[in-house]
Amino acid sequence: MGRITTRRSVLRIDLEGTTRRRADTLAVEEPLEIRVQGAPLAVTMRTPGHDVELAAGFLVSEGIIHDASGFRTAIHCGGPGTGGEENTYNVLDVALAPGAELPAADAARRFYTTSSCGVCGKASIDAVETVSHHDVALDPLRIDAREIAELPRRLRAEQAAFDRTGGLHAAGLFDADGHLLVLREDVGRHNAVDKVVGWALLHDRLPLTGTVLQVSGRASFELVQKAVMAGIPMLTAVSAPSSLAVELAERSGLTLVGFLRGSTMNVYAHPDRVWLPLDADEMLDPQDAPLEGLGHGHRT
Repeated sequence: MGRITTRRSVLRIDLEGTTRRRADTLAVEEPLEIRVQGAPLAVTMRTPGHDVELAAGFLVSEGIIHDASGFRTAIHCGGPGTGGEENTYNVLDVALAPGAELPAADAARRFYTTSSCGVCGKASIDAVETVSHHDVALDPLRIDAREIAELPRRLRAEQAAFDRTGGLHAAGLFDADGHLLVLREDVGRHNAVDKVVGWALLHDRLPLTGTVLQVSGRASFELVQKAVMAGIPMLTAVSAPSSLAVELAERSGLTLVGFLRGSTMNVYAHPDRVWLPLDADEMLDPQDAPLEGLGHGHRT
């Protein structure tokens, strides 16, 4: 579906030059209703494209399915009252595999999730801290800090839609050697992550052991939760984490890195997975004590 971007006329004002009308490229934002076995489950504002991945990833994040065995098919269908009119591709009905447990009535909360907050409408923090089937605390991932420092650049280099619009978040999944496995863009940072997780589910790659999830913005509680639910042991972000994101990372065993810019980064939780170069001591202020658990030397 080629509805990722659209063109609109804008008034371009240059206080030091001319004012003129020109065409501008915008990121498309449309609602997607996710249904399970015909029953409405959630509505999210998203950038069209990779909708099946988005729905699959959302179901993983919500603890409804845990791996590829729980997912059967998904099909776009017309919305209420369409009466046989052209399919808007804004309603997706997911069929779970035989034997998979359907969402309970209280789980089908008919969320309304906006592109800035995927947990709006949840009753409490306790309601969203779902217990994961994958224990990331046991993941043996170790990665060189120099490889981590390269992830934002590698993510940005593949953001084709962002180049045209300047208005899309990105999430990229990398292996321990810094190789990009998949990248997805969306107006919602949580949707971009769900699309990555959904890609992994559809390719039967859950849990995502030994991987790093790099995001283009901040690290929220919700993104940490999604990483944990998918079995991702490390989340890295170019901006700040929230206090609740750090707390959840600490409790779950996920390594959380924020303010990843250039050659610097802040490791907020479980730094033992980050290996420093052999001369790392030269990078530390002599008055600073080494971070507890922070590895030195080469990965083993």
